[in-house]
Amino acid sequence: MDRESFRLELAQQLRVDSVRASSAAGSGHPTSSMSAADLVAALLDGHLRLDFAHPEDPRNDHLIFSKGHASPLLYSALKAVGAIDDAELLTFRAFGSRLEGHPTPMLPWVDVATGSLGQGLPIGVGLALAARRLDRLPYRVWVLCGDSEMAEGSVWEALEHAGHESLDNLIALVDVNRLGQTGETMHGWDLGSYAARARAAGWRTLEIDGHDPEQIETALKDAEAGDGRPVAVLAATRKGKGVAEVEDKPGFHGKALKHPDDAIRELGGVRDLRVTPARPETTAAPHVFAVRGGELPTFDLGETIATRRAYGEALRALGDRRGDVVALDGEVSNSTFSELFRDAHPERYFEMYIAEQQMIAAAIGMQVRGWRPFASTFAAFLTRAYDFIRMAAVSRADLRLMGSHAGVAIGEDGPSQMGLEDLAAFRAVHGSTVLYPCDANQTARLVETMADLPGISYLRTTRGATPVIYQPDEEFPVGGSKVVRDGDDVTLVGAGVTLHEALRAAGTLEREGIRARVIDLYSIKPVDAVALRRAASETRGLVTAEDHWPEGGLGEAVLSAIAGSPTPVRLLAPHLMPGSGTPAELLSQAGIDAAAIATAARELVG
Repeated sequence: MDRESFRLELAQQLRVDSVRASSAAGSGHPTSSMSAADLVAALLDGHLRLDFAHPEDPRNDHLIFSKGHASPLLYSALKAVGAIDDAELLTFRAFGSRLEGHPTPMLPWVDVATGSLGQGLPIGVGLALAARRLDRLPYRVWVLCGDSEMAEGSVWEALEHAGHESLDNLIALVDVNRLGQTGETMHGWDLGSYAARARAAGWRTLEIDGHDPEQIETALKDAEAGDGRPVAVLAATRKGKGVAEVEDKPGFHGKALKHPDDAIRELGGVRDLRVTPARPETTAAPHVFAVRGGELPTFDLGETIATRRAYGEALRALGDRRGDVVALDGEVSNSTFSELFRDAHPERYFEMYIAEQQMIAAAIGMQVRGWRPFASTFAAFLTRAYDFIRMAAVSRADLRLMGSHAGVAIGEDGPSQMGLEDLAAFRAVHGSTVLYPCDANQTARLVETMADLPGISYLRTTRGATPVIYQPDEEFPVGGSKVVRDGDDVTLVGAGVTLHEALRAAGTLEREGIRARVIDLYSIKPVDAVALRRAASETRGLVTAEDHWPEGGLGEAVLSAIAGSPTPVRLLAPHLMPGSGTPAELLSQAGIDAAAIATAARELVG
């Protein structure tokens, strides 16, 4: 059998197995898989350099199914290369199976979860950046995209950034099958509309018939001949290709075929072809960055310094000590102080511009290869990328995020810049760690800790300077807290800005004969339930104060920790939409300054 005939047969096998897997599950997306089968068959047979027996090999190419709903095609391809067997293929979507409805890294050949459309290409940008600037290896990143997801803004962020970075090791295969879930896509088979936008972003585009083996082979060879531009292969295909009942017909998206046996016969029957993709050609090892070593920055007691600045200084020092640490920022590095890392380690710093989705996606791609990314921007702007953060947890990704300018305490900039939802958002992410330091030494220690934390970790920092209250050698374990002032009448719980307000309130109360215990709840998740329950049993009530909306923040974390306790709790948090003003004015308006905390404490103790 010549190569072209083999690829045609392999593509038919991929279609048949996509039908079989979906039929066994009673659900799935066989028609979306069938349209891209010819592209994937050609990619497996001669272009993808990936040793499936050693998926951890750093020299491997990467294949990302951005159209994650085409998972039957991916799993059929894994069967064709011998990575899984036919029995496992038919466990598709079954409880306990590795072959989930949309791909996840439960399979070692899957880098990231891609069930939310528009994420695969931005993550591919991150992997391509890692190949070019960090690993410094010649592996390619292949991304199979669907035409429906090209409407996502994140895809166009990816196109722009890849073009700007001249990532000719990134190849997008766009399966333009014309039909979305409910009807025709915005551009149908107008390949030129996609090509014009991609070219404007600096891409090379190749428009082909996605079912013509000769055109596919020519395009893939051309794409591999890098000229400094990323490549988009725009392939016109037919959804449900090969089965007359469903081919290019609406109404069959996301449904197993009604007559699978007839469809399999129409496709030529079950086959058991095997294909062995090429192995990586290079024997080079990933690049290792030399480091100079050094210590974390330290700050003197009583010194006033913003925790965002301490973050930047700590990150720079961490980069001095660890060559695997990289930093990304969304064009606010002079506010987040990641510019300190940039100036010290320019080869490991990535400016992502005002494209927060691409920033998080790039970090996800880099961590696939074992790098330890820290990404920073204003806390309010991370909401733009929340779906990427949510999906990063599904991907079992390890990310370190910093959100600065949190809360009303930022002052005159007003509510559009105030992160007031971030604690709730990050607490809701599966397996996340949420940290909120109140001073510079605490910040530096927590940044150091974050480098080795699994999952999604988030550090909340503030704009204004706060006094240093901890010695440089103080330890701050994740899940801990600090009793910074003891007392047995009432407990005041704060973090960040409100911790200092609570200390001021405690001073006022002491002069009135009320002894207040003050807890620095720097670890919002996991929370120190032991210390909080002890305080609930040893004092007459708790007052929580937070510079965050009342829903889902510090106060509710405290309530969850002491659930069932009869001890009264007063939750202080902003309720009114803030405007512009000085930090002191806004903290007072929000009812979270020292005066408001003291008033709440007095009411609790009678």
